[in-house]
Amino acid sequence: MCDTCGCNVTSGNQHLIKPGGKLSLASNGKTSISVLKNLMSENDQVAAHNREHFDKHNVLAINLMSSPGSGKTSLLESTIQQLKKQFRLAVIEGDLETENDAERIRNQGIPAIQITTGSACHLDAHMVHDAVHNLSLSDLDIVFIENVGNLVCPASFDLGQHLNVTLLSVTEGDDKPSKYPVMFRATDLMLLTKTDLLDVLDDFDSSKAEHNLRQLASHAPVFELSTKRSNSMQNWIDWLSQQYQMQIARVKKGESLKPAIQPDGANMHTHTQV
Repeated sequence: MCDTCGCNVTSGNQHLIKPGGKLSLASNGKTSISVLKNLMSENDQVAAHNREHFDKHNVLAINLMSSPGSGKTSLLESTIQQLKKQFRLAVIEGDLETENDAERIRNQGIPAIQITTGSACHLDAHMVHDAVHNLSLSDLDIVFIENVGNLVCPASFDLGQHLNVTLLSVTEGDDKPSKYPVMFRATDLMLLTKTDLLDVLDDFDSSKAEHNLRQLASHAPVFELSTKRSNSMQNWIDWLSQQYQMQIARVKKGESLKPAIQPDGANMHTHTQV
């Protein structure tokens, strides 16, 4: 199992290690002790397959990552309200249990596929693959993947997305990028959320949060926003529009964009315990 959380084997990939599965036996016929490394390899292959699907249909796929309660679903609701007349949107929702968040998205008139991960604290490419085949990609422009709330593991698994966006709520602490470097190194954009609360908080400094991100050698943009203040969403909306146009340009050239999966996190997930 993973040395950090034991989350490698998920409902999406467990068929690989069951008796008769592709990874159930080593080449010498004994139970494999390199299962976790092979699971990561299998994940990456499926992720590349997912990305091929997205690229084939000119779809931009964005992975949203954060700790629980940072406002990912609220962000999606507000984003949908502002973009659904311009883009065809869908959401893949990841949670341990319930369809609560998917229902919130469907109430916006947008297709949402719920993935319940059980005990797994992140999505993997196998889970997303199943969800993708329940979406009509030819009718979509942007697919958001709302990952399970967790500041460690989601950054280590390629899902087939093109970009990672990490949310940091101002209620969490401006030192989070320093405490969780694997997650924040992987991000293509950091969103500081719930900034309407800055009026009453005196222990969160937005400039320190950005400084801590830069200390990781990250050049990712940083936007402050609040879903309660629609005028604060414009930088995010403009960024999405720009990234979609860049995706269309890449596809025309026969190119693709792979997310910044972190080797540190991937290595933690390939350690075995015998």
